[in-house]
Amino acid sequence: MFAWMSDPSGWAALVTLSAMEIVLGIDNVVFISVLVSRLPTAQAERARRIGLLLALVFRVLLLFTLTLILTLTQPVFTVFGHGVSWRDIILLAGGLFLIAKATHEIHAEIEGDENDNDAAVPGGMGMAILQIAIIDLVFSVDSIVTAIGMAQDISIMVTAVVISMAVMYVAAGAVSGFISRHPTTKMLALSFLILIGVSLVADGGGLHVPRGYIYAAMAFAAAVEAINIWAGRNRRKRRAAQR
Repeated sequence: MFAWMSDPSGWAALVTLSAMEIVLGIDNVVFISVLVSRLPTAQAERARRIGLLLALVFRVLLLFTLTLILTLTQPVFTVFGHGVSWRDIILLAGGLFLIAKATHEIHAEIEGDENDNDAAVPGGMGMAILQIAIIDLVFSVDSIVTAIGMAQDISIMVTAVVISMAVMYVAAGAVSGFISRHPTTKMLALSFLILIGVSLVADGGGLHVPRGYIYAAMAFAAAVEAINIWAGRNRRKRRAAQR
């Protein structure tokens, strides 16, 4: 099962697939970070751990149901000449869910009382974990379909998924902490979720948008926000020095 460990091409496949899984996990990290940002610190950490554990479980379970995953890409009906598969349906539903969730959060940020945590997090941690589980499933299907296309050895795929989830665990904590320290970045993250949701809906509808374009736009917007935060910090230092 692990014969690839003595084969350089096996290691190359592992590195490539791990990198791809990490990149695809960016969407999940952003969603989890935004979702737990309204929870108390202790609950947020627990919800983040459970959410990432669910993501790992979904991915590994799906890897061991390769036959099922492959059938998800087969058309089940046709709309305007486009064959719609279960994968398309899952991506459409997940994309619409992301758009609705991000829009609701933006409305809560603008109109809601940021001190009213109960109103901000309906259902508390349990509801947050449920929503994380839903979107984890969507991202897992997309991620595993990609993994199947890139590697043939299931042990390579499982190893790559575990590596990517370890990286996501570290990144999720860092991203969540950054959002907590810089509240303005939450609006940017919510905008990212809408962008990701639209790309999922487009993909489910047969119009594939290369992820590179999405991530390039996200990286540019994040860089601009980082410059704004840096400039704001320097302004505060200058005002403090003048006093």
